[in-house]
Amino acid sequence: MAAAQKRATRPAASNAAAWREAAPAPVVLITGPEEYLGIRAMDNIRSQVRATSPDVEVSRVDAAAYEAGSLLMLVSPSLFGESKLIEVEGLESMNEAFLADALAYLGHLEPDAVLVLRHGGGARGKKLLDAIKKGGWPVVDCQPLKKDADKMAFVSAEFKAAGRRIEQDAVLALVNAVGANLSELAAACSQLISDAGTTVTSELVDRYYGGRIEATAFKVADAAMAGNGPLALSTLRHALATGADPVPLVAALAAKLRTVARVAGASGSAAQIAAELGMQPWLVEQAQRDVRRWTPEGLVRSIQATAEADAQVKGLSRDPVFAVENAVRIIAMSVQGR
Repeated sequence: MAAAQKRATRPAASNAAAWREAAPAPVVLITGPEEYLGIRAMDNIRSQVRATSPDVEVSRVDAAAYEAGSLLMLVSPSLFGESKLIEVEGLESMNEAFLADALAYLGHLEPDAVLVLRHGGGARGKKLLDAIKKGGWPVVDCQPLKKDADKMAFVSAEFKAAGRRIEQDAVLALVNAVGANLSELAAACSQLISDAGTTVTSELVDRYYGGRIEATAFKVADAAMAGNGPLALSTLRHALATGADPVPLVAALAAKLRTVARVAGASGSAAQIAAELGMQPWLVEQAQRDVRRWTPEGLVRSIQATAEADAQVKGLSRDPVFAVENAVRIIAMSVQGR
């Protein structure tokens, strides 16, 4: 750890870091509400410290239950010369004692200690956060991955880091199946990386996760968007009969229609549109093929029907099942040639 410490003794001019790039430094701030990414960032730092200092002394602190003077004791040099790694959780709930001790410590850092601070978001402790940022210490921002494009990039990066291959349509299938929760998505990546003997395909993803409600929702949406009403309705009814909630089913319809509408209103090459809209180029190409099935009137009618269904399944109707079925029928019938 000493070498890593020496490189980080002088703060960098730019202190922003991606969670995958989190590395040891005298002080590291991990901020943002995405708990899973925060955990991964802390794991990255811990594993790097242990790689260089196997005998490192690791201490964990709850900033909300902190006792005055504890930080100074934890970072103080050991009689046996071990390096120190102090991981502090819950800065968003820190008490005044921790705030005072942490601010004081920033002015007198121990050379053989790494202090990792986790702040889940909010205004509490702003003075400390500002002092860390002003000092130029690494700040790792862990924001939720809300866009499918971001989740797909996450999946691709997981496979790349493991030296494994996954097809682009399999990436989308995996996000559709388990993308609601990032930790579940990461676990699914880990399982496929471990189990798959060759390149991961959409067929393999469907074999593992095709029964998930999210995957079923997009199967319904795909069939409706292709104009295959009977298949869409039968898949929908099976999903509802096995306990699927109407809300994610409508959300899948809305997501598909929204993508087509955005691409339909854009001009330029797939790469240009992808850059403008923040989408994957291949997803734009797929949407461009889908656009050919629609008239502007049919697309507007389908979007309106889905918006009405969304309101109905969220409480405006006593029969949410009928609301979803009606939206599926309208979408399937609005496809050209149907």
